[in-house]
Amino acid sequence: MASSISLRSKAMQVDAASIEHNVQVLRRGGVIAFPTEAVFGFGCDPQNVIAVQRVLHIKQRNARQGLLLIAADFAQVAPYIADDCPSAAIEKAQASWPGPHTWVFPASGRAPAWIKGDHNSIALRVTAHPVAAALCRSLESPLVSTSANRHGAEPARTASEVEREFGALVDAIVVGDVGESESPTTIRDAVSGEWLRR
Repeated sequence: MASSISLRSKAMQVDAASIEHNVQVLRRGGVIAFPTEAVFGFGCDPQNVIAVQRVLHIKQRNARQGLLLIAADFAQVAPYIADDCPSAAIEKAQASWPGPHTWVFPASGRAPAWIKGDHNSIALRVTAHPVAAALCRSLESPLVSTSANRHGAEPARTASEVEREFGALVDAIVVGDVGESESPTTIRDAVSGEWLRR
């Protein structure tokens, strides 16, 4: 059973001890569930292929689809963007961050194959959610973030929903409120501007 770590969620305040506990779980290769801008997400260290495989197994998601990374600031995601990515594409994304806007960039050589899936690109977001951002900041790394649901099902929006459906499958659940967005983040191609999810 996952350990539930309480945050003072009503005021969207971040409990440093709770964040540090969850980061230790992540560093040990664990999978956590945590609140994001719209829904709860599953997260793990993107450099840990076994943890990523666990996330995919929990979601029943095909590895070829790739996964999204969230970060506390642009500096955390910059190394994953190809050097030849047009500066205008980067500026467009930066103007929307932090916020519930995911952008797909041409991937650099640092982006792991198990994150890209069958693509030469990578989906990135600088999150505006204080809990999610605090996790990335303390981990000193981006974090895999994918909605807490089985592929094709409705995502969980509360810690209790995650506990009921996935409590035996994740290593920790960060208890807190999701943000005010009513639907998962938008996704756009940073270079072409094409909407992949509105």
